[in-house]
Amino acid sequence: MSAAAVLLTTAGLLVASGLGEGIAHRRRLRRIPIRIHVNGTRGKSSVSRLIAAGLRAGGLRTCCKTTGTLPRMILPDGAEYPVFRPAGANVIEQIRIVDAAVEAGAEALVVECMAITPHLQWLSESRLIRATHGVITNAREDHLDVMGPSERDVAAALAGMIPIRGRLFTAEQDHLKLFAAAAADRQTELVALSAEETQRIAPLDLAGFSYVEHAENVALALRVCADLGVGRSTALRGMWQAKPDPGAMTVHEMDFFGRQISFINGFAANDPESTERIWRMALERYPRVQKRIAIFNCRVDRPDRSDQLGRAVATWPMADHYLLIGSGTYIFARAASKAGLDPLKLSFAEDRRVDEIFETVVGLSGKSALVMGMANIGGIGLDLVQYFANRSQLRVFR
Repeated sequence: MSAAAVLLTTAGLLVASGLGEGIAHRRRLRRIPIRIHVNGTRGKSSVSRLIAAGLRAGGLRTCCKTTGTLPRMILPDGAEYPVFRPAGANVIEQIRIVDAAVEAGAEALVVECMAITPHLQWLSESRLIRATHGVITNAREDHLDVMGPSERDVAAALAGMIPIRGRLFTAEQDHLKLFAAAAADRQTELVALSAEETQRIAPLDLAGFSYVEHAENVALALRVCADLGVGRSTALRGMWQAKPDPGAMTVHEMDFFGRQISFINGFAANDPESTERIWRMALERYPRVQKRIAIFNCRVDRPDRSDQLGRAVATWPMADHYLLIGSGTYIFARAASKAGLDPLKLSFAEDRRVDEIFETVVGLSGKSALVMGMANIGGIGLDLVQYFANRSQLRVFR
């Protein structure tokens, strides 16, 4: 056989193999009658966990996969396992997730969308998940380097994962027309939460969580659960018992040799709008502290995010100190200074160990301090959260 013939035969076998695997994957998908694909700028991991917990409480055998701070597979009994990634993150891993859910006998699978680029968001839905229910939490300015340059472009990218002939749930208000047009094109029903529906989430509903959960996340998850036949009280009880994502917003209070330090983990809120809201909330809860310290965990591979936050922070209520950690901190510092922030308030701890960062925070704290971490949970951000958690008491932040 000639070399050309060998090449053609090999190519044919590879194509046939790919087609065969695709057909087999679709068969496995059909064995899971409820498939929920969760996307959005903020809150994807939390909403995925909340929906799965509510469905489990309602008696449905439910698996859940989140990417969040740490990728996790959650089985029907609530047990969690890390997602093994020998070659790094890749959307193809969703095939393994479907296989695991089928093996677990799942009636429902909740999957957080792990794709960022628009074409991969479309691929994830149309080829890998084929959801019966789509969820888009919100659309805000983030990952503008691949989904931008504007917030509307972000919304358009997220719309790429709207399922065909399914149902789409969203708490987004500003880009509903865009989502409605995309849903209509795919013969999918749009279910949009109103502001009033979110407002019906009472303080007592949120008091059952051991961490800070947002009303819009709870309202969205409850609406999806209700659509699948799980009552509000049952779903809510399940959500209260669910384990939060490692990046969930928590508060750790400590007495460090007479210094009263309240550390808020806001690292997972990394777009300007969400971060400012949490910062203002924190200032309202701790109005009498002597020092207010804002920690920004920068990433040199996320220059747009550092630039966005740097420009935005100059318009927020002022902190006494801005501590910059991680890598590429000069991008944030340059943007903040140009926007009018006093550069003398900037302190740099780039590439420092977590214990060194902690000592820097203590040195800036005075007798009492509010310390909030922002921008990126990855890398040193999560390490710093764990460092504070190991030396403090957990408090529910209301």
